[in-house]
Amino acid sequence: MNRGPRPVLLVTGLSGAGKASILRTLEDLGFETVDNPPLQILSELVADGDAPLAIGVDTRSRGFDASILLDQMARLRADPGIAANLVFATAEEPVLLRRFSETRRRHPLAPGGALGSRVTEGIAREAALLAPLRDAADWVVDTSELPLPELRRMIERRFQPENAAGLALGIVSFGFPKGLPREADLVWDVRFLRNPHYDPALRPMTGRDAPIADFVESDAAFTPFWDRMTGMMELLLPRYAAEGKKYLTVAIGCTGGRHRSVLVAERLATHLASLGWRVDLIHRELATPPTSPGGALVAGREALSHTS
Repeated sequence: MNRGPRPVLLVTGLSGAGKASILRTLEDLGFETVDNPPLQILSELVADGDAPLAIGVDTRSRGFDASILLDQMARLRADPGIAANLVFATAEEPVLLRRFSETRRRHPLAPGGALGSRVTEGIAREAALLAPLRDAADWVVDTSELPLPELRRMIERRFQPENAAGLALGIVSFGFPKGLPREADLVWDVRFLRNPHYDPALRPMTGRDAPIADFVESDAAFTPFWDRMTGMMELLLPRYAAEGKKYLTVAIGCTGGRHRSVLVAERLATHLASLGWRVDLIHRELATPPTSPGGALVAGREALSHTS
């Protein structure tokens, strides 16, 4: 038996931006999923059953009209028994063009046209038709540089089953030259700390190695920064949870994304997990971890949790 409001998601967005992948992930999470039903039967779909429901809608849907969808969303949001969300998938135009070129599929709003300029016209027409839905969306997810596993992780954290623990935290270390993580809610810039990169003996290591930790933590600015950062996080997280926020991504960046940001992300993830928060830790730039004096490193993602 479901507890709390029933999750009902309307998933829409630009063709080629990942709507189908979002629906497949939601199905794996236990949602009933329906893709592109006639708009006239949306109310019937919602009324038929009480399981979590995800409905895919785009410009191919029979009778598509953004105003009809917005009216449907207003009615769903007014129902106290339903937790309604509008999800909008988007991507940058060059990325969409590349995806259509790679798959050799026609854009639904450029039927019969050759790939290239006609696809560009289709993307522009579709973006204009969907603009009201993007403006009203509860979540706009840009998949331009988002690998499918990371898209799945974001969906799982945001739409996990109601019986899971409350606020889920993502801690991401990154390097500024490669850009901010698109999913970041809060960003800490730790480039003010001393950089181990300039020490030839430390350069091959990462923030998971003890010599890097000793080097960074010996900076006179580290302890005051750490105390203020953790104090701020301890103040904010309960307030976010009390407001019903289900996920929060904290990004910590330095120049290369391998030393200072990794060390601080490790420390912060461990600290917050010890306080009882569920933490998902990702080191974005550690795609190929080097071997440290302490043994092989494990890069990428790891989940931390505190059990009492």
